[in-house]
Amino acid sequence: MLESAGTLHGQLQRGLGRAARRAADKPGAGEYVYDCIRRDPRWDRQCESRRLYYARLMVDLEMSAGPVAAHLFDPSDQADTDEWRVDLALGVLADLVRLSRREAAAPLRRYAEEGAQWFDAVEELIDLEDPALTVGLDELVAARCDESDLALLIPAHHNPVIESWAARQPRIAEALARQREAGRAARRAMVAAPGRDAQSEAELLDLARRRGEGAIGAIFELGRRRTLALLDLAEELLPQRPSRYGGAVCRALREYGPETLPRARAWATQRGGCEDMGLSILARYGTRQDVPLLMDELHLALDRREWRAAASPIEGLGRLRAGEAVPLLKSAWTESTYAFLRPRILTALTRTAPHTAESYTVEGLWDCEEGVRLEAAQFAPLTRETEIRLQRLHHDTSEEPGVRAAAAARLVT
Repeated sequence: MLESAGTLHGQLQRGLGRAARRAADKPGAGEYVYDCIRRDPRWDRQCESRRLYYARLMVDLEMSAGPVAAHLFDPSDQADTDEWRVDLALGVLADLVRLSRREAAAPLRRYAEEGAQWFDAVEELIDLEDPALTVGLDELVAARCDESDLALLIPAHHNPVIESWAARQPRIAEALARQREAGRAARRAMVAAPGRDAQSEAELLDLARRRGEGAIGAIFELGRRRTLALLDLAEELLPQRPSRYGGAVCRALREYGPETLPRARAWATQRGGCEDMGLSILARYGTRQDVPLLMDELHLALDRREWRAAASPIEGLGRLRAGEAVPLLKSAWTESTYAFLRPRILTALTRTAPHTAESYTVEGLWDCEEGVRLEAAQFAPLTRETEIRLQRLHHDTSEEPGVRAAAAARLVT
């Protein structure tokens, strides 16, 4: 259960920049940070970011990694079936190492050896790309992992940890060789694969409807041609339970443009199972006539706390510079428990109400979401405080490259 968005604790749970700015002056802020790491407040753990946000707070507040380690090794670790119980804690420790707090590597390494979710800890250590932190761990990995596990551990790019392990462990060397050969084979297949451009639209639709081998490729070819028949196929597939074929149709329709608006408007209002796709199209290509519908959808999503459903209306209203949406955007910024929504909110505010957006761009420089920090780095007004923050973002090697580049660009203007 999240605390109120009006409290420091609640703001830290949401990953808001205002909380990171306030924390140094608030007694007890460190305990709130520990609580967030232990209880993982993310609404969508697959999309939302918190690890670097909390790691930076631990550095700024000079907090010990001990309580995070204690959470990892709580007696419940071996009995708890929640695979996410330690996910955030492991990520925070790894990012602390990236922030030059190398003592955080010791509990991370120990958990890789002893913890229930040891595989996740091994992945974090591999991603740190420091062989000195993983000496001897290759023996454990080779003993515990089957071929599919080893394949998951090997990154697509060169990694010094994997290379050093492969030099000592034949099974890891074989897995690395298999992955490289698979990559070469995939590239050869892409070059040699025959195109579907010789097949007719009717043949492709028939292949897609049979949902067997080649169906996904047929859907993408229909999308490449931007044939309107794919809209009919969407009406057949999307109302059914989620499937990879419906997902392929949604991805293929992203290649389309304003020609889909009449159907999208019907989908958005008829509630026949295609409404999400309809709203997504309206967000990208809608006109001023779609503002009332998008406003209604945003009101409904916020009233129901259906944060994911708010994404497309926010994107569309921002693109259309709908000033009437500003109060809702400001409310969503503060109240939403879905941090992944905030990059869209900030983009909408900067387009719709640049003066109002200034305070949000300043706050965004401390936000937990990369997309918010990127937007903020581009548009935050330059003051002594924001220049210092931009310098930190630019020089922080744990920061995402796009954010670092945007910060550097602002500092030379």
